Formats: sequence, C-alpha cells, structure tokens
Amino acid sequence: MSDPNCIFCKIASKQIPSTLLYEDDLVVAFKDIAPQVPVHVLIVPKAHVSGLDGLREEHKALIGQITLVGQKLARDLGVAESGYRMVVNSGPDAGQTVFHLHFHLLGGAPMGGKMV
Repeated sequence: MSDPNCIFCKIASKQIPSTLLYEDDLVVAFKDIAPQVPVHVLIVPKAHVSGLDGLREEHKALIGQITLVGQKLARDLGVAESGYRMVVNSGPDAGQTVFHLHFHLLGGAPMGGKMV
C-alpha cells in the first residue's frame, strides 16, 4: 500500500527519480539529496509505514531486511570497516520530516561519540 501524497512512496514507485543504490521486493535505498556525511543513504520500505510507531507484528521481516540492506550497503560503499551509523527518527521532536519510515545509513567521516 502506498500514499499518493508521500514523496518516499513516489520515489519507491519510481514516479520521482533518485540515485537508486538497492532495490528488492520490500525496500529501496537511494542517496540522500542533502547528505550530512560522504555516505548518506536512505533505506525506505516500499509499503507506506508512517514511522516507527506505525510498525506492527507483520513488519518484523521488513525491519530485518532494512538492517541487512544497511549492512550490505555499508560494505559496498566502503564504510563497514571504518564504521557507520543507521539512524531512524520518530516524530517531529526527533527530527522526522518525511512521515514514511526511513533509515539513514551514515558513514565516510568521523561522527564523534555523541549522538546529539
């Protein structure tokens, strides 16, 4: 299921172009248009899920797949050995601006020890 007004649904269905790095039946991964570090990839479910609070029991395989895709991309993009982060924001106070579940894969530069 998708939301016709959601930018990530439109990217996942290829209505809006992106620099696609990975695709399978459950997820797509593409370069962030405003990268915060040299490697900044968004991993997005094809099905519309509003965020972490929109997840249900039936999404267990989806979350596992997102994690494995992040691991694969970190290796493919050369940041697995030096280190990377996978971050998900949930809600406006956490900085979520697109209300479609998405994980940020970040790497390629030291990010320091603090998370905020």
